[in-house]
Amino acid sequence: MNLVSPVIVGIIYCLLMTLIKEPHRRLVNAIMVGGAGAAYLSGGGFGPWELPFVALMVYVAYRGLDSWAFIGIGWLLHTAWDIAHHVKGNPILPFHHDASLACAICDPVIALWCLGGGPALSEVRTLLRVGMKRVRNKSEPTVN
Repeated sequence: MNLVSPVIVGIIYCLLMTLIKEPHRRLVNAIMVGGAGAAYLSGGGFGPWELPFVALMVYVAYRGLDSWAFIGIGWLLHTAWDIAHHVKGNPILPFHHDASLACAICDPVIALWCLGGGPALSEVRTLLRVGMKRVRNKSEPTVN
């Protein structure tokens, strides 16, 4: 399996989401993470234990309606669930053996963006510029 593709998918997801203006961006992402929580239901890899996970993800998604942090936590929870399913050999897509592993690589990319507040692309550019200026200023010698 190509390990770079899931990272690219996560980045593309985040970039596409920046096209949605706030506060709708946060709301859409809360719905997305809630839906991700139910992704494994039809496979039933962990039997009845799939249901408490869905309930947890519904709660996290609900809290995510008001909090980017909860959305990020939801994606990290889904990452753990992806890993568990991959190890058990019960992938999210039954016809693609490494689907859960790919999902486990993609989801933390989305989680990091969400934990950063789900910034728009323009905000990311500004943060990068400010960060680069700080790095340059620290590397320049000070004259007393």
